[in-house]
Amino acid sequence: MALYEHVFLARQDLSQQQVDALVEHYKGVITSHGGSVGRVENWGLKSLTYRIKKNRKAYYTLMDLTCPPAALNEMERQMGLSEDVLRFMTVKVEAHEEGASAMMQKREERSERGDRGFGDRGGRSFGDRDRGPRRPREQAEGAAE
Repeated sequence: MALYEHVFLARQDLSQQQVDALVEHYKGVITSHGGSVGRVENWGLKSLTYRIKKNRKAYYTLMDLTCPPAALNEMERQMGLSEDVLRFMTVKVEAHEEGASAMMQKREERSERGDRGFGDRGGRSFGDRDRGPRRPREQAEGAAE
């Protein structure tokens, strides 16, 4: 059987329990066709780069699949018909990754550092760049003369 990594995006107005129910439904489709589902990672509600079907955010979920192509085709067919699934992508892999995916590792690193999503700015606004202290207006005008 072939090995796949499958990621799908679910609508933002679903609850986490409804997303989990979707995962269980698609697990059932894979297992009923003779496949198996390994790791399942919920990456949570994330902002989309652009709107998809009027949604600005989506629940991301990764699934490691070991299944025949017919099982994958049936799952993708059902996802295409579902209004709750915005997008999905399946990639055939040689071997499943051990441990957490890159997305989960990033989340763990951020939580260890206590980063709140400010990036390299350290919480400063764009106007606080390394320009040094501002001079009073009188000095600035006097220097220009």
